[in-house]
Amino acid sequence: MTAERSGAPGTLTVVATPIGNLGDLSARARAVLASGDVLACEDTRRTGRLLALAGIAPPKLVSLHAHNEHERTAALVDDLLAGADVALVSDAGTPLVSDPGERLVSAAASAGVEVVAVPGPSALLAALVVSGMATARWRFEGFLPRKGPERRSRIAEIAAAPHPSVVYESPVRLGATLAELAAACGDERRVVVARELTKLHEQTWRGTLAGSVAHVRGSAPRGEHVVVVDAAPPGRAAEQDAVASAVADLVAAGLARRDAVTAAVVLLGASRRDAYAAAVELPRS
Repeated sequence: MTAERSGAPGTLTVVATPIGNLGDLSARARAVLASGDVLACEDTRRTGRLLALAGIAPPKLVSLHAHNEHERTAALVDDLLAGADVALVSDAGTPLVSDPGERLVSAAASAGVEVVAVPGPSALLAALVVSGMATARWRFEGFLPRKGPERRSRIAEIAAAPHPSVVYESPVRLGATLAELAAACGDERRVVVARELTKLHEQTWRGTLAGSVAHVRGSAPRGEHVVVVDAAPPGRAAEQDAVASAVADLVAAGLARRDAVTAAVVLLGASRRDAYAAAVELPRS
């Protein structure tokens, strides 16, 4: 990709770029983008527009996205070992956070290349710090699986989590995801739904999961959303653990999953939602 140099390897710099407001591009990020030899980016056209708006003469742009990261990584590491400085950006925000780049960073570090970060914009952190929820500990779920047992499992984990959970979602799936979260967590669980962060039409909606479902139903969601779901109420996680243990014991004793769910509801007074979630989590025999 680039001419080989003699001497020490180059540096791989992971650069955070604006998620909407060009003013969030830091002076350090500008300098790195202007001085590097190669700029690896998800979409060369989108990054090219960013550079043009920022008044930065583009270096060599190389696409690096989810579908070609495996094949492009080796060549980029070769460039780095030959002395080229490579910058890595995503379409918006901080690379590797639900974006490509993990393979390249891992390979470069394993090859002895220095890897540094230019921190900056992040939709995850922007939504979390305006949520009004506890931020000492939290969990990031990124984009949930679209369907199947893995999706149900992840939603059940969010329902039981003792800390707030942050989820990314597209506008077309937002309503369904909020409805499933309400079914798993309870209608009254607090939630924040943020969209178009740092952009002209930025909006942060706060309320309950039941309210969020109604809110989305009455509007036309646009742009990617960040959903922050509050922690399970005190004692909720322990209650769910007890139900899960009981359902597992009943299945181990020979009951079908459906019958174990019914037994847990009737004998323990467990909610059907918790019992069903526990049954889904059990490994298939």
